[in-house]
Amino acid sequence: MTELGAPALLGIPFDAQSSYLRGAGEAPGKIREALRCDASNSCSESGVDLGVAGVYRDAGNLEFAEMDAFAAIEAGVGALIDQGKRPVSLGGDHSITYPIVKAFTRRYPELTIFHFDAHPDLYEEFEGNRLSHACPFARIMESGLAKRLVQVGIRTMNRHQREQAQRFGVDVVEMRRLPAYERLKAAGAVYITFDMDVLDPAFAPGVSHREPGGMSVREAITHLYAIEGEIVGADVVEYNPVQDLAGMTATVAAKIVKEILGKMLAG
Repeated sequence: MTELGAPALLGIPFDAQSSYLRGAGEAPGKIREALRCDASNSCSESGVDLGVAGVYRDAGNLEFAEMDAFAAIEAGVGALIDQGKRPVSLGGDHSITYPIVKAFTRRYPELTIFHFDAHPDLYEEFEGNRLSHACPFARIMESGLAKRLVQVGIRTMNRHQREQAQRFGVDVVEMRRLPAYERLKAAGAVYITFDMDVLDPAFAPGVSHREPGGMSVREAITHLYAIEGEIVGADVVEYNPVQDLAGMTATVAAKIVKEILGKMLAG
């Protein structure tokens, strides 16, 4: 296994491709606030203390200004990769994963993606929009940006998306088929994309598309720790503070970020 650089948090406050509710663009600051909250400490379950100076870097939030948002995301993530960092992006809606993966593929052409989600996000287009947060994995796979895509926790597959999954050779693990630890092993570079609605809304109500029957926080963490491969980056997306209750989902999102960082650093 090659030596990997330190993780770097990057906020991507973007929700312009959301199809139902806006609000996910407000998530990065709320997740950071929960990550720093004194209600818990900075140790991950892997034993890594994220409070130690220099363990990871916080690269702040992307600013889009007049630049095309997807181009800015690809450039911002690419810059961190070029600095030897492993970006962990805080979304934002799930559309951001497409430009993020484009940046990763330039350096890691044989990328495996482990995708945690209630939805497969494989629509050819959604409501006339090919860049919708319902479409990023169709764009990723048709562009040849991933060697392998494994989707975990899916529970909303319709006929079109089943056809898309078959077309692209996606390994879909539906929620009713969990656990799926053996499917989370890869040789080479691994990217994790974690949509907060993979969790049952009892644990994470602060999402735009609540889908009952999802993973518990413990099931999600156990699957994250079952991942084998070189984790080169990750994102946590689709937390919507507008929908949250008493900051519960912010706390859970921060826990997921903390355990992803801990897993990356523990190796």
